[in-house]
Amino acid sequence: MSTSLIVIGVVIFSIIYFVATYNALVVLKTRIEEALSGIDVQLKRRADLVPNLVETVKGYARHEKAVFENVTKARSSLVKAQTPHEKAEANNLLTDALKSLFAVAEAYPQLRASENFQELQRQLEDTEDKIAYSRQFYNSNVLEYNAKVKMFPSNLIAKMFNFKEDEFFEAEAEAKKKPEVKFD
Repeated sequence: MSTSLIVIGVVIFSIIYFVATYNALVVLKTRIEEALSGIDVQLKRRADLVPNLVETVKGYARHEKAVFENVTKARSSLVKAQTPHEKAEANNLLTDALKSLFAVAEAYPQLRASENFQELQRQLEDTEDKIAYSRQFYNSNVLEYNAKVKMFPSNLIAKMFNFKEDEFFEAEAEAKKKPEVKFD
């Protein structure tokens, strides 16, 4: 009788552990999706600011056509990106293109003094901060999830239900630096 109680206890414990681990993996995967959605919101906000910024700078620097085309192409890539890796690459391209745009803007003191330009700078800077926070939140969730997918014994349950590691949202070394958008 006591042996059967031990076996029943072990079976019940195993079922509870199995269900709890599966549910934990589902929760972590859902957090990752929600965190990626947060990044998407901020990247879209950033992409939405770019046309206004380009138009503002165009009003002062009409002969910088190549810079405007590069910014527009980079923005388009960001809007079309699907995977975290594609989004990170497109974000890096847009960061580089915006650096060129701001370099052009430096040559135009009237532009730097423009209220519209200053407001766009402020919004872009705020968005950059939000992107950094969203990326950090996403990567923290990916780290926790990936650890659970790799660790024993939860890795057995992860394999049974085809939970696979997620990729981090990474910036290139140069893009990891926050772009400077102040013209004081």
